[in-house]
Amino acid sequence: MTSINKILIANRGEIACRVIRTARRMGIATVAVFSDADRDALHVKMADEAVRIGPAPAAESYLDIAAIIESARVAGADAVHPGYGFLSENPEFVQAVERAGLIFIGPSADAIRAMGLKDAAKRLMEKAKVPVVPGYHGDAQELVVLAGKANEIGFPVLIKARAGGGGKGMRRVDDQADFPAALSSAKREAKASFGDERVLVEKYVASPRHIEIQVFGDSHGNVVHLFERDCSAQRRHQKVTKEAQAPGMTAEMREAMGAAAVQAAKAINYRGAGTVEFIVDASEGLKSDRFWFMEMNTRLQVEHPVSEAITGLDLVEWQIRVARGEKLPKRQEELKISGHAMEARIYAEDAAKGFLPAVGTIGHLQFAKGMRVDTGVAEGDTITPFYDPMIAKAIVHASTRAEAIAELAAGLSRTEIAGTVTNIGFLVKMLGQADFTSANLDTGMIDRQVDALVTVIETPDDILAFMAAVISGMVDHDGMSRDPSVMIGPWENWGHPRRDVRLCHEGKVETYTVTRTGVRDWRVSGDGLSKPVELSQVSRQGNGPAWTAFVEGRRKAVRIANLPDSITIFENGAAHVRSLPKVERAGDTAGGGDSITSPMPGVIKEVMASAGQVVSAGETLIVMEAMKMEMTLSAPRDGTVADVMVRSGQQVSDGAILIALEADEKAA
Repeated sequence: MTSINKILIANRGEIACRVIRTARRMGIATVAVFSDADRDALHVKMADEAVRIGPAPAAESYLDIAAIIESARVAGADAVHPGYGFLSENPEFVQAVERAGLIFIGPSADAIRAMGLKDAAKRLMEKAKVPVVPGYHGDAQELVVLAGKANEIGFPVLIKARAGGGGKGMRRVDDQADFPAALSSAKREAKASFGDERVLVEKYVASPRHIEIQVFGDSHGNVVHLFERDCSAQRRHQKVTKEAQAPGMTAEMREAMGAAAVQAAKAINYRGAGTVEFIVDASEGLKSDRFWFMEMNTRLQVEHPVSEAITGLDLVEWQIRVARGEKLPKRQEELKISGHAMEARIYAEDAAKGFLPAVGTIGHLQFAKGMRVDTGVAEGDTITPFYDPMIAKAIVHASTRAEAIAELAAGLSRTEIAGTVTNIGFLVKMLGQADFTSANLDTGMIDRQVDALVTVIETPDDILAFMAAVISGMVDHDGMSRDPSVMIGPWENWGHPRRDVRLCHEGKVETYTVTRTGVRDWRVSGDGLSKPVELSQVSRQGNGPAWTAFVEGRRKAVRIANLPDSITIFENGAAHVRSLPKVERAGDTAGGGDSITSPMPGVIKEVMASAGQVVSAGETLIVMEAMKMEMTLSAPRDGTVADVMVRSGQQVSDGAILIALEADEKAA
């Protein structure tokens, strides 16, 4: 058996943190690698050592094989764990690791190559007697050949890129007349995404479910499966939730799918953790003759925690043991299923705007207790545009599927994240969707109902009033302000103390007036409210985010994240957010005027204005980059710059105020 004393993790984020936890428990030292964007990241802080590998772009850091190998040499590591993504399924990386005299914690380069291209993998599976979707997986790419094969298969068919995944280069075709245009489109996207325009053609399964089998092999010829995961809840071919067991799974079908997955792994002498993915025709329930091989992921999967939950195993520990040359810790007959597990990915993305990735600094982060949370971020960290915007994976394990759904929905609803938009509201709605709760699953379920799942959250009047009161500075921990100018005193005959505040939403500035009407009473009015709202006994509980108030005589309890540039109120699973103009935070209630806001999340590339500068309408003041596009933001009118809220290189969120102009005296 080979010893492993120090592991370099060639990855970042939550999977790097995940590997570090298991390695530490096993008494193995860890080395993190980081780009300039990740210098202060959680995985860097958790590891025993950390080595810089390059600038922020992944191509210059996490995808730089030479830099990672050199980091392992410098740190004295004797093994490399690839995590998932980046170089985890790159056979050249495996070979480079082994040439450097290091142990690769994963499969062989040959096994990765065998499953790297969908068409070649399916031909291999056909030889191994693993069920494969009827289709054409040959080399010919001419339109006449592929169209002819589509006719033989029978419409509808799927055109799929032979390389890559994630739905890129995939098109459904229902009619022969549509095939040429769909083929051209699929090839263009495949070329742009993977550098390979070649495709295959397969029979389209009308009511498909995506069920995958976790497999594990060792270097002694042993292979087992650790049961199935259902990943049918997808949006545009991207997995949203994962669960184990698969709803409706029978013992007969589990045995058949498990045997097929083991056979697939044995066909390539597989070592380590892998996942064999199947497409299942669920039009008449789950039947043992209605599943077909789709592809094999030759690495640890993002969704592996649900398999760990139902088996009670640590799959990273198994990976390390197998890499050391040990036999698998358990035989197939020793593996058992316990209960039901479910996982959801929490992303920094705006579901209501087409799931646009978001950026921002996480100023407040509180995960609900009772869930397993795998994360690579901590409060104060910044979500950058350089990498996948996943914040965390939330995992629950319960006795039944219904209990798991309820626990996951409740846990997500109690999770508080401020500083960036997230998909939590979308996830909670999806978990309550009738088709999902009743296990009426297929891969198109979410896309068919996405409009109902991404409705914009409307902020009620009482929450707006709460925000205005807190921002005004007229209340303190116990509801009493320490500012003499807003305390009820001998001067109240001159009128009730009041303050004007501004909150910004979707690029629009909302103005509110908070009036102190009594020692513990306030009245809030403004253009965002349908009518004035009466508040009393507004107070903060301790030093935390919990606040209470009586709103028009009715007690309300909320949690508030009051950040330098925004305020977020969490209530009943919803996060109500308003950004704060910098001039208002400084107490300048006389300021105001038009502002320039960010049209989407992005990075400020150049600032061409300063406070006090006189500008003309249409003059470029900001250059920013968002979603790989450069855009210029101009002055909306002639005027004078009151304040500049950003600097070059800063990440900004959608709707953030970048520049404020002094009030237009003519308009006043």
